[in-house]
Amino acid sequence: MQQQSIGRLKPLNSKNPQMLRSILRTAATAAKSHSTTTSDIRIPATISASSRTFSTGTHPKKPNFRPDIKPENVGAKGAETLNKDVRARALKEDEKDKSLDIGPDGRSLFTSATSISQLNKKDICTYMKFRREELESVLPEGLPMGMLKEFGDSMRDALLIRQSFLDLRDNFRRVVDPTLQTNAKGLKARKQVVLDGPVSCGKSIALAMLVHWARDEGWLVLYVPKGREWTHGGFFYKNPKTGLWDTPVQAANIKKYDLGDFLKYNKDHLQKLPCKIFEPILLGEGAGVGWMKGADVVQIPEDYTLLDLVQVGLNSTHAAVGVVVRLREELSLVKDIPVLIAVDQYNSWFTFSEYEEPVTVRSCRPIHARELATVNAFRSMIHDNMMVGAFSHSTAVGKLRKDLPDVPADARVNFPRYSVDEAAAVCHYYLRQRLIQREAFTEESWKKIYYLSNGNGTEMRWLVPFMR
Repeated sequence: MQQQSIGRLKPLNSKNPQMLRSILRTAATAAKSHSTTTSDIRIPATISASSRTFSTGTHPKKPNFRPDIKPENVGAKGAETLNKDVRARALKEDEKDKSLDIGPDGRSLFTSATSISQLNKKDICTYMKFRREELESVLPEGLPMGMLKEFGDSMRDALLIRQSFLDLRDNFRRVVDPTLQTNAKGLKARKQVVLDGPVSCGKSIALAMLVHWARDEGWLVLYVPKGREWTHGGFFYKNPKTGLWDTPVQAANIKKYDLGDFLKYNKDHLQKLPCKIFEPILLGEGAGVGWMKGADVVQIPEDYTLLDLVQVGLNSTHAAVGVVVRLREELSLVKDIPVLIAVDQYNSWFTFSEYEEPVTVRSCRPIHARELATVNAFRSMIHDNMMVGAFSHSTAVGKLRKDLPDVPADARVNFPRYSVDEAAAVCHYYLRQRLIQREAFTEESWKKIYYLSNGNGTEMRWLVPFMR
């Protein structure tokens, strides 16, 4: 019976216009007789007035921790820009007031030395002013990120003179000038040094300053500011002639940036130094162009200088890897002037690279950095040349063992974080640079920040504006 009644219902479509109009009239009449009000709307309990999605009220303003301005009705970026502009104008006016250049215990905040060579123990815990143009000309390879961050936040191109850096500089002074050894209180000069230490303790900045000093002294310095880039990125293949892995793309970058900048600053030295190895340089695959047809080697004439050798690498992508390796051999034979090899992110050369060698269809073997031809040529410190490498914990290499292969046992030096005296000078400097409100600055306050950050320079610079 029920099935019959359902069967007698007519479908609700255009063939039943009367029924459709009747339903529409009924719905319209019901809507007029029952008008909906806000009291009829039920809001679930989970949605409150403080909901980020439904709240129409204004959010509480974020506190402004910079001392120079309290912006109102401006965006975050606008407030930051305005804050910097006000600081810059105030610092420009402060230059006229030399009474502000006072550090801890009434000492001068800035050193009177005009070069790194002139620095001595009296200049420890003072700041040395630099000109950005001069730094970029002496270090064309690039300034460390920590140095640039310090310059940007403090709005002045100045660096703290630390005892640990003077010890590093004087070590290499004694290597070159043995007469200074008698005045070193029995300290043995090391030709090879590895700078280790906690994160943000100033290793990269100290290395860059050492390169600056050595070049000012007339040394021939090969500076590699980003050693990790030698082990990551680009095309790679196993050279059947050497058994090592060549990285033509990275070698091209090395010759363009590291060797290019090396040539830019050391051109006068290189053109005076003759080549002493005349064996032909093996050619490899070029970056994106494959093997060279009709040639396997490039000849080195007897009248070539180191400048000509570097030019070969700059002009030929097939010879890029071979020239980098040969340059290392040639530098070890230079006796006319002091030679220093400085490598930042040196710990990247003691772990696996980004490259992998296929072993089976479903597995690959990671290639160690020592298997790369360029790294293999420069990594070892078992030689009689001056070399310094700095560990970088920003590269996420991880903890390395204490006794590193190809590194002398006594080469590793722990580079410390700020001491209490250094932290005092740093906080007075930030006060001078208006990162700290003068009315909030006390010895108790800056010591709290020092102990809270455990002497970490980056954290101290971030925390001092919160001093209240």
